Amino acid sequence: MRLPGADGQPFTFSASMLDDRAVRVIFGRGSIAQVARQARTLGNRAMIISGRHEADAAAAVSADLGDDLVARIPDVVQHVPADVAARAIDAARDAEVGLLISIGGGSATGLAKAVARDTGLPILAVPTTYAGSEMTPIWGQTDHGEKTTGRDPRVLPRLVVYDPALTISMPADLTAASGMNALAHALESLYAPDATPLSSEVAEEAIRALVHGLPDAVARPDDLDARTAALRGAWLAGWALGSTTMGLHHKLAHVLAGRYQLPHAGVHSALLPHVATFNAAAVPVPYARAVRALGVSGPEEVGPALFELATQLHAPTSLAELGLDHDSIPGVAKIIGASPVPNPRDYTEENVVGLMEQAYLGTKPMPERN
Repeated sequence: MRLPGADGQPFTFSASMLDDRAVRVIFGRGSIAQVARQARTLGNRAMIISGRHEADAAAAVSADLGDDLVARIPDVVQHVPADVAARAIDAARDAEVGLLISIGGGSATGLAKAVARDTGLPILAVPTTYAGSEMTPIWGQTDHGEKTTGRDPRVLPRLVVYDPALTISMPADLTAASGMNALAHALESLYAPDATPLSSEVAEEAIRALVHGLPDAVARPDDLDARTAALRGAWLAGWALGSTTMGLHHKLAHVLAGRYQLPHAGVHSALLPHVATFNAAAVPVPYARAVRALGVSGPEEVGPALFELATQLHAPTSLAELGLDHDSIPGVAKIIGASPVPNPRDYTEENVVGLMEQAYLGTKPMPERN
């Protein structure tokens, strides 16, 4: 199918998910102005959940909503701690909220999902990073250092409004890390056991758009063309991930980020080249799409190319620099080994230790040649 937005023009689109549900997408510069009107098609008595960096956007939507705004949570916490989620759920019930509007990155979307999972309220999401969780039925929550994730149709937003102008204020370091996070979504969806021709096409186009847009978005944050390309890539990557099953890469990222409170996007960035290289020999056909999108010579070059891109963007390439204690590596490997997930190449605790050692040091992965 022809995927919308390649020409940089605004569009409205209904993205079909794995179980035939659909997410309505409005994409274009200035689309923040449509949020209040669109919100009223989903319900009355809105609660806005936003990050602290999205104060201006939240204030604009609040003014447009007027009396339809009955509650606000103006700050969110990474990894959605259980106590934060419980307070948000209570606030939504106390205010008799009928609709949730999230404005921000993955933390804002994640908190809205926690409320929706408990209450069944619809979500209108306004992403301001490349996190992609707004396009998935995946929820995550941390409690006493343990991150739990799952799938629930109640947490999938009904409507997502993408406004590239809202991403201009995203700092260069977050732009880079968030973009690598989106690339991880796209790459892992390519070789997921339930990948389809559509999800694979979406993932390939996501990689192509991100590789095109991210360098200029990092170098020139106010470049709206670059921001538009990168945000479109993040949308497509989230759509691909939401339509497939997560594997070893995401399992590692969730354990590391949740248990050790490391930055979610940075962990994805540091892990991605190494997991990509580890899996390359087992997925030559799915990786053909990544090869085309990255412009490399073969599947074995995908991981190294992703490392080079992360280096170019000054995105994290080292778990050590993110704050991981080296002594934690064997324990993480044991957790991963005790709860295996789908992965195209079988892995052992020793394999996981090896992957993490490389990601800890931040060394460029070496292609495995046959």
